[in-house]
Amino acid sequence: MIVTGGLYRERCVVPAWNHLYGSGGRAAAALAQRGAAIELVTYCETAFLPRAQQLLSLSHVRLTATPSRRTPAFHYFHPMSAPDMYWSGEREAPIDVEGDVVLRFGMLEGEARVRARTAVFDPQSSGVAYRDNGSAAERVATILNERELRALAPEPDLDKAARALLAGHPNDIVVVKRGAHGAEVHGADGLIGRAPAYWSPRVFKIGSGDVFSAAFALFWAVEGREPAVAVDLASRAVAHYVACRAPPIPSASNLQGEALPSYTSRGRVYLAAPFFSLGERWMVEEARAALLGLGCEVFSPLHEVGFGEPEEVAPRDLAGLDECTAVLAILDGGDPGTLFEVGHARLRSIPVVGLAENVRAHDVTMPLGTGSEIVDDFASAIYRAAWAAMR
Repeated sequence: MIVTGGLYRERCVVPAWNHLYGSGGRAAAALAQRGAAIELVTYCETAFLPRAQQLLSLSHVRLTATPSRRTPAFHYFHPMSAPDMYWSGEREAPIDVEGDVVLRFGMLEGEARVRARTAVFDPQSSGVAYRDNGSAAERVATILNERELRALAPEPDLDKAARALLAGHPNDIVVVKRGAHGAEVHGADGLIGRAPAYWSPRVFKIGSGDVFSAAFALFWAVEGREPAVAVDLASRAVAHYVACRAPPIPSASNLQGEALPSYTSRGRVYLAAPFFSLGERWMVEEARAALLGLGCEVFSPLHEVGFGEPEEVAPRDLAGLDECTAVLAILDGGDPGTLFEVGHARLRSIPVVGLAENVRAHDVTMPLGTGSEIVDDFASAIYRAAWAAMR
């Protein structure tokens, strides 16, 4: 199998992460460590070539690299933050790739023109369809999120958008990733199947989409499983990856053998947190944006009620809390208002997820009750609050 995609530098502040991966590198490593013969066809700056060869040789990936002038870099503050991208913007000549099964990712430095029997295409927000650059295949699975799909086919209905993208190509399929709402597979005749998003005890989101595409390519294009089965296995493979950051994709039997719970409904999260300093305001904004990105409704006292006298804002805050299905509480600093809201929620049996990265011992011994917990990782707290609200 051939993988063609970017080999990029990735850095994250919390938790610490500094690797040369990118979509192509991560997908190739994840597939090769399953024992498959994998060739990665990519661009690589000469200065980074020895490091790339060393990294990929550990996973038994064969590297075919076209020289590039600059290696793109992505810097994250935390795994759910929007990354800062560092790249010169210079494009290289296209790479020609030919193989039986090819997993193609959109790339910053250039593009791959692919000829394959079966192709899996992840455009990576490039805004192009698989055949736009002259690529050809007998059948293509395009994997994208809702925003990317509507950019290619501006239809409000997902199935209509997928059919528009598939027009004239009856053998192709479209896989739509929907975050916490799982994923769908569409064919020329409509919806083929759905898969839920599966719960994970911890969450490292960087690269999760790469693993999803690699897993779908493995189970659908290589192993020949039905699209509905392959998309479910890909969703399960992502839950495995975000929990441990390890690239190998487990076998289908191992993935299907895990009784993983899944998100089942929409929910609303109450964001309990102080917002009296710049740092506190930043935390509230990051948490709210991350929850909204997962498809949750959010009641944030800062945004929904704002500042005012306690006797005016407190009743409105608590009324908003009573309408929520879970609470995300920022516990650092032991803010009295936040702790009061936690107690109010538990009195009404509303589950609470407390984020406590740096608190005094006696601040975290308060009983949260059944269905509630305290965690010390931002991304995991976000996902667990969404999980508590949406199950």
